[in-house]
Amino acid sequence: MAYIKNLFDRNFLEYASYVIKDRAIPDLEDGLKPVQRRILHSLFEMDDGKFHKVANVVGHCMKYHPHGDASIGSALVVLANKAFFIDRQGNFGNIFTGDEAAAARYIECRATPLAKDIFYNPKLTVMADSYDGRNREPVVFPAKIPAVLVMGAEGIAVGMSTKILPHNILEVLEAEKACLEGKPFKLYPDFPTGGLVDVSEYKDGNGRVLVRAKLDASDPKRIVIRELPFGSTTESLINSVETAAKAGRIKIQSINDFTTEKVEIEIRLARGVYAQETIDALFAFTECEQSISVNLLVIDGNLPVVMSVTEVIQRHARQLIDLLTKELELEKTEQQRKLRFRTLERIFIEEGLYKVIEKMKTAEAVEKAVINGFIPYRKAIGSQEVAQDDIEHLLKIPIRRLSLYDISKAKADMKEIQARIKEINGHLKNITAYGIAFLDSIIDTVKANEELGRGIRKTPVGAFEKVAVKEVVKKDIQLKYDSSTGYLGTGVAGEVIAEVSPFDRILAIRNNGTYSVTDISEKTFIGPGAWWIGVADKEAVSALVFTIIYKEAETGYPCVKRCVIEGWIMNKDYSLVPEGSSVLHVDTRREFSFTAYYTPKPRIKIGKETFNAQDFSVRGLKAGGLRVADREIDRIELV
Repeated sequence: MAYIKNLFDRNFLEYASYVIKDRAIPDLEDGLKPVQRRILHSLFEMDDGKFHKVANVVGHCMKYHPHGDASIGSALVVLANKAFFIDRQGNFGNIFTGDEAAAARYIECRATPLAKDIFYNPKLTVMADSYDGRNREPVVFPAKIPAVLVMGAEGIAVGMSTKILPHNILEVLEAEKACLEGKPFKLYPDFPTGGLVDVSEYKDGNGRVLVRAKLDASDPKRIVIRELPFGSTTESLINSVETAAKAGRIKIQSINDFTTEKVEIEIRLARGVYAQETIDALFAFTECEQSISVNLLVIDGNLPVVMSVTEVIQRHARQLIDLLTKELELEKTEQQRKLRFRTLERIFIEEGLYKVIEKMKTAEAVEKAVINGFIPYRKAIGSQEVAQDDIEHLLKIPIRRLSLYDISKAKADMKEIQARIKEINGHLKNITAYGIAFLDSIIDTVKANEELGRGIRKTPVGAFEKVAVKEVVKKDIQLKYDSSTGYLGTGVAGEVIAEVSPFDRILAIRNNGTYSVTDISEKTFIGPGAWWIGVADKEAVSALVFTIIYKEAETGYPCVKRCVIEGWIMNKDYSLVPEGSSVLHVDTRREFSFTAYYTPKPRIKIGKETFNAQDFSVRGLKAGGLRVADREIDRIELV
């Protein structure tokens, strides 16, 4: 049994780790989940400037992704609809209506230039074996911007989940620039569907946001929804409006969807209902307003970590400088190598060293002749010795090139290389300025991109109060009570107690002095002769002072208890008087008078006495009542 338990524990931990790291949670470094990274890797490998059928891309990606083609295809469509890294051709669905994309064999895609600028650098990309060991795939891309903030992400793993909202790409790039310049910055979400967002409870990537649809109420008899709140589609929003209408929450005549490239949902209102009075109900009872909880969880160093937007920007600013430094140093090494080869070629051809090797009989003699031939020119070629690679490069120069060698052109090329090396050295000395210039170039690319809407913010940031459902709903349901049978509810034939809404709760004080709070129902038994029934609004009820006049069970003496009901647990019975006592009256007035009539007894002349309720102090709910007199009471009458 212990062996089986250990086996299950180990396998579950491996499964949980796999789901967290390799499926659901994006990596901080490139902001991609594994399937997204494999899709982009496939597009980079297939890239020839032309569009590729999505079915072919999916087939190519299956070499790297251990799951089926359906998961790859759906992930590709989602990534393509973000419009940053994949160019689309064909029907990729509609983010507004929720319509699905056409079949993979009918649509085409390719990697965007922006994706290549940000992710693609094979010389700096760490590769690993694919799941079956037949191919090599990137562990992470060396990304130059925080793509996880630009695209957003959502995923549910084992024991944890992530919900990262998308941000405006230009604002992200400007924030990264500000971080490099040592300036303060602040980022807020921006949604592709537009709408409005309240960030008063948004805690730098965590917390929650309130999102709303953009409504046009210029016509008093109709409301037009122009933009959707994040997370909704026209279909889901229309369904929520129809559900609210059926439940009587809002009164509409019809709802029509005219959405094409832009959202347009027309709600025509019922007779006698106007737009301004319906807007709050739409926010309260439909998807026109939603609260979204966010959690910025990413994989950092093979571990899941909750971060803030500021921390992500700071990490990527450092990562950008590190990547640009490596790229410049790599290019500098390549340029120096190219300059060396050009210098060796020039000396080899211009000084006629190639003629010496014509007399040599063996390969060893040829190599030695080349090495010795360069000895007088050591100053020109530098301190580095002529290596085997250099000799092989020189000996492979074709005769045609030797005879047509242009010294002037060769020297001009060498000057260009030297100028580039000097330029690289300048960038390395001012690497921060170079990083800012790189971000400026990306910003210019985004501003020129029509597909991205030139990077203009789509969701205005504002502040609006969440509409309370109880404040919007109309109190048009009659609550009735039949005192003879003791039934209370909306379906009871009795006296109308109050006009209520479905969200109200009812506090009832029974004839035995107990009280409870219940939801409104069609029919509930609370007992005949209830003393007090009202809406259980805590603010309103706590403002009342309840005066309970009762007769003690053992002595029959009259008592008065004045108290305030400030809290309760639903459907729980509470007692206001001692067990067995008889309640004579319950009142909520601050001031009133009552006359107590005592039980007649021999030689007792005073048979009644009048008291003022306000003369008795207000005490706690659990406190006993104050005795009015040491005489048995028969009844009371209000003055």
